[in-house]
Formats: sequence, C-alpha cells, structure tokens
Amino acid sequence: MPLALLALAVAAFGIGTTEFVMMGLLPNVADDLGVSVPAAGHLVSAYAIGVVIGAPLLAAVGVRVPRRRMLIALMGLFTIGNLASALAPGYGTLLAGRVLAGLPHGAFFGVGAVVAARLVREGRQARAVATMFLGLTVANIVGVPGGTALGQQLGWRATFLVVTVIGLAAMGALAALVPYLPLERRGGGAGDAGAGGGGVVRELRREVRALGDRQVLLGLLTAVFGFAGVFALYSYLASMVTEVTGMAESSVTVVLALFGVGMTLGALAAGPLTDRAPRPTLYGALGSLALVLVAFRFTVHVPWAAMATVVVIGAVGFMTTTPLQMLVMEKARHAPTLAAASNHSAFNLANAGGAWAGGTAIAAGWGWTSPALVGAGLAVVGLVIAVVAGVLDRGASSGRRSRVVARWAGSREAGDRDGAGVH
Repeated sequence: MPLALLALAVAAFGIGTTEFVMMGLLPNVADDLGVSVPAAGHLVSAYAIGVVIGAPLLAAVGVRVPRRRMLIALMGLFTIGNLASALAPGYGTLLAGRVLAGLPHGAFFGVGAVVAARLVREGRQARAVATMFLGLTVANIVGVPGGTALGQQLGWRATFLVVTVIGLAAMGALAALVPYLPLERRGGGAGDAGAGGGGVVRELRREVRALGDRQVLLGLLTAVFGFAGVFALYSYLASMVTEVTGMAESSVTVVLALFGVGMTLGALAAGPLTDRAPRPTLYGALGSLALVLVAFRFTVHVPWAAMATVVVIGAVGFMTTTPLQMLVMEKARHAPTLAAASNHSAFNLANAGGAWAGGTAIAAGWGWTSPALVGAGLAVVGLVIAVVAGVLDRGASSGRRSRVVARWAGSREAGDRDGAGVH
C-alpha cells in the first residue's frame, strides 16, 4: 500500500471525527453556551450545509491546482474551522466555525479519491479509495467515542483542539507522503493544460459538463436516497437503544462504536468487490441494507441481537459508498474532480434528509422503531434508481457496440466490393 494512502486516511480520520462527534457533545455545548439542545442540534446541520456548499464550489475553484497542493490547502481550511470552533466565544461564532470546517469536506474526499485511484495500478483503484475511507470509519470506532469522552471530561472545546492538532498532522503527512501528480491531460490542445485564465474556464466547463452526465446525476440521486436510509436510523439510534432496547445511557458509546466497526468491515469488503463488479456490489449493498433495516425493527427489542444488527447495518450501509464513488468517477472520467466532490454533497444531503424523514415518522406517532422502516423504504428507492441507471448504461453500451459493428461491417463490405472490382 502506498504511504500516501495512509496520509489520506489520517486526514479522513480527522474529518470523520469532527463531523460526527458533535452528536455526542450536544448536551455539553448546550449547557456551556446557554442554548437548548434542539438549537445546539443546528450545529450538526451547519457542518452538513458547509459540505453541500463547499464540495462543488471548492472543487471548481481548484480544478487547475496541483492535487497535493489542493489537498494541503483543503486540510488547512478544515484545521482553521476546527480551531475557530474551539475558540468560539458564543453560539453564533461556533455555528460559523462549523460551516467553515465543513466547507472542505466534500472537495477533500473528491480530490483525494482521484489521487488515491492514480496512486495504484489498474484494477486496484477501488481498494485504494476504500483505504482512504477507512480513516472515516475508524473515526467512528475511536475518534467519535474518544472525542465524546474527552469533551465530557475536559469540556467540548478540548475535543475540537485535538481535532485541530490532527488536522495539522494530516497536513504534514500529505506534504511528506503524497507525490507530485501532474494534472490530467485533456483533449483540446496545449492551451487547456496551461495555467492561463482561458484554460481554467475551459476546465471548469468540462467539469460542469461531466457533472451533467445522466449517469453521474443518477449516481448522485442513488447516494441521496440510498444513504438516507442509513441516517434515518443512525440519527435516532441512541434513543432507540435506550427507549426500546432498554440499555443504559452509558452503553450508547459502545453501540455507536459497533456501528463504526460495521462501517470499517464494509469499507474493507467494498474495495475488492467494487474492483471486480461495481454495479452488482451496489445493488447487493442497497438490497441488503433495506432487509437488515426491516430486521432491526424486530431485533431492537433484544440487546445482543440489536447490537449484532447495528454492526451489519454499518457494514452494508457503508459498502454503498465505494461503488458509488467509483461509478461517478468512471462516468465523469474526463473531468472527475467536481463529480467526485459533489458525491459527498449528495451523502450529506442524505444525512440531513434521512434524519428529517426519521424524525417526521417519530413525530407522527409511529414509534421509536419507525425510522428503521423509513430507512428501508429510502434504501429501496435508492436501489430502484441504481438499477434504472444500470439498465440505461447497458442499453447505451449496446448501442455504441452496435454502431461500431455496423461501421466495421460497412467498411468490410466496401472492401469486398473494391476487391471484387479488381478481380
């Protein structure tokens, strides 16, 4: 494994920790800043808003910036955002700090996925991307529980100061371990490769056109609906295990860590499976997610069964990320950065949408377990979109092959006629 992938994973660990740790620190933040817990909950949404806005914006701004420099700059912005959060004097400035920390999230993973794929040989790109994502999953095993415990003992600001240090360490690792990678050459002449304003504009247009590809858009829609199924449940998992399973509040950290273990297992499995067959891997993950979410509606009543199901939900849920990332990059292969970054905007829309859908079901009086069934329905919608995309892609490929065969047959027939005339 190239050491550069380790640097990407360290950065992903810091990003994953700051994204999810706020959920465990909400009571502490609310007490310290004198706001309600629901108001503190907007700090989770603020980060997601930063991701949604920043992913396409920063990816577009950096289209002509060398990849290593772009990764370091994005981690620098992430580090500043976390430092601003740690030092925030009040609720409003903390809200702004969370948006700032979220801005580089999607662009970093978009650029990082392109870099990871270029660091390895053909046929191992998905494994490389999955290795980067391992940092994100390990954050849910170590970073989020550890950051929550640290915040409870020393105050929530201490957690964000530690994440700031992780950001600085990631910047150093990226500078030391990621090699210089020349920007991909595009068709269109030497002017495109230049650093001039015209080349930048042409590159932006190329990236935007790639983002408008039908297969890319269907991939982003699959992410929005399919991954929303995970967050419809995950957002209310703590309440489910205390209110329905009857477990103590102290066990919530263990349950969240088990979810992180499942995510890690899913990332490890997704790499080789996606390299072999990306669409079947995606179909299987989404179908399995729908089934296991329905199963959780029943297993949640038994502590050991609930914890085992949580691991499986984390595994099959996160197994969708690598094939989706690779399919989007493949369909936008001539300009993959903006599409890959926008994929993370889609995942964060799934985060917000899934949490809203699950909360709406609870507020409607359907019970604490209703988000599991809502999540299953969202996963099925994602699966339908993915299958439609696969069918359309297969039809387009068949059409292209037919045209190639027709041209070959036509040239062959013309050659036979010419040969007959000579004789």
